[in-house]
Amino acid sequence: MSLQMVTVSNNTALLQPGFSLMHFDGQVFFFGQKGWPKRSCPTGVFHFDMKQNQLKLKPALFSKDSCYLPPLRYPAICMLKGSVDSEKHQYIIHGGKTPNNELSAKIYVMATVCKNNKKVTFRCTEKDLVGDVPEARYGHSIDVVYSRGKSMGVLFGGRSYIPPAQRTTEKWNSVVDCLPHVFLVDFEFGCSTVYILPELQDGLSFHVSIAKNDTVYILGGHSLANNIRPANLYRITVDLPLGSPAVSCTVLSGGISVSSAILTQTSSNEFVIVGGYQLENQKRMVCNIVSLENNKIEIHDMETPDWTPDIKHSKIWFGGNMGNGTVFLGIPGDNKQVVSEAFYFYMLKCTADDVMEDQKTFTNSQTSTEDPGDSTPFEDSEEFCFSAEANSFDGDDEFDTYNEDDEEDESETGYWITCCGTCDVDVNTWVPFYSTELNKPAMIYCSHGDGHWVHAQCMDLAERTLIQLSEGSNKYYCNEHVGIARELQTPKRAIPIKNPPLKSLRKKGPGKILTPAKKSFLRRLFE
Repeated sequence: MSLQMVTVSNNTALLQPGFSLMHFDGQVFFFGQKGWPKRSCPTGVFHFDMKQNQLKLKPALFSKDSCYLPPLRYPAICMLKGSVDSEKHQYIIHGGKTPNNELSAKIYVMATVCKNNKKVTFRCTEKDLVGDVPEARYGHSIDVVYSRGKSMGVLFGGRSYIPPAQRTTEKWNSVVDCLPHVFLVDFEFGCSTVYILPELQDGLSFHVSIAKNDTVYILGGHSLANNIRPANLYRITVDLPLGSPAVSCTVLSGGISVSSAILTQTSSNEFVIVGGYQLENQKRMVCNIVSLENNKIEIHDMETPDWTPDIKHSKIWFGGNMGNGTVFLGIPGDNKQVVSEAFYFYMLKCTADDVMEDQKTFTNSQTSTEDPGDSTPFEDSEEFCFSAEANSFDGDDEFDTYNEDDEEDESETGYWITCCGTCDVDVNTWVPFYSTELNKPAMIYCSHGDGHWVHAQCMDLAERTLIQLSEGSNKYYCNEHVGIARELQTPKRAIPIKNPPLKSLRKKGPGKILTPAKKSFLRRLFE
């Protein structure tokens, strides 16, 4: 095992705990940035371009018929193939947290449509489910099993917000373990069925899952209700006959106590578990080899990497599976230094082989550290472009690389900002005030100067006035700037009054014209 430090050449602001990595055509793609996408990369998906231990995030393209894919952190993702031996694949994305701290219950399907000049164009579609639809959650797992020539998705675990009836101002963002139910999802027909298995008693999240053929193995995980990381090892088997599916669960011995670990595949039947936590504030520094042969699972300790002092002393770490037995790791920077990076990144190679044959086994794990707290919500970008032409980014790397300078100051564009001196909107105590509000406060744009957002509730706006302003095109000025706007307002141009010319009281008529005969007569008269 070799550990190497990675330099992120263009930006590190998007690399935060909770991201996911996907593999298409031998390339790695990053998904799940912190904050809403900006105009530099409206899709929110980046090519994870790693060359000579230098990482560049290059914007990925979506086709024109793609749906909008929000940046989701801590989702469940898995690879979906038409059959076990198929080379083409798609990615299934379910759940996760949006930048506004909302939980998603939607399923998205990511597939490639074309590849030009080493640039991949994706098509993202939203899949509707009927039946027993899983609730919105994060920190769960989804895997695909194959049986009798058919495939089925297996969803398990995760966390969700407490029921709406129990949410109070003090517990508005409190989360609980989802019920330990197993959902079978038919991606072809969009059907979902829930199964209650007696072997699964406690809810789990941030566990590791491995799927092979018709079996899914569940390892470790964190139980929020008991605040423990039990050494779980479950084997869930799914049989897909012509009739109803048959689902069974077996509790196995030899499990490990770990949560938020990263799983990477080193051979057709061998995997490596890296990182994670074994206690609340204690990282798990050892690594394990997982072998799957003859419908059996074996877990062994392996050589521990030569961790750097920074990794050993960091409180948290996170990362993802880059494929081919390689793991991408991140740790917080040292704030004691004068000039410090927000995060430091490493690349851990668990095998010496750079190229692996196509595998029939698919892996999945909650590859980032457990949610350290509620993420800071951000205001949506003013400009979105859900699709782009395949040649719209052709050219040099300077036009192809994500530009961090184009990012707005996200700390000033969120829903939970302090919009004015009397602002009392707090993410922990806020409750809906207007009938149009659900999970975030209504905001209105003040047109003073460069413009800024304010809470409608802080401006004492009536709901009728708020609706009229949102439907119209009139500019709005907040309470602090409305007086300035009135003083600077240019007076309306008055129509000049036309004064008709005065009539003269005495109008002189035209003078008498003297003829030559009259002039001669007058001349002789006075001679």
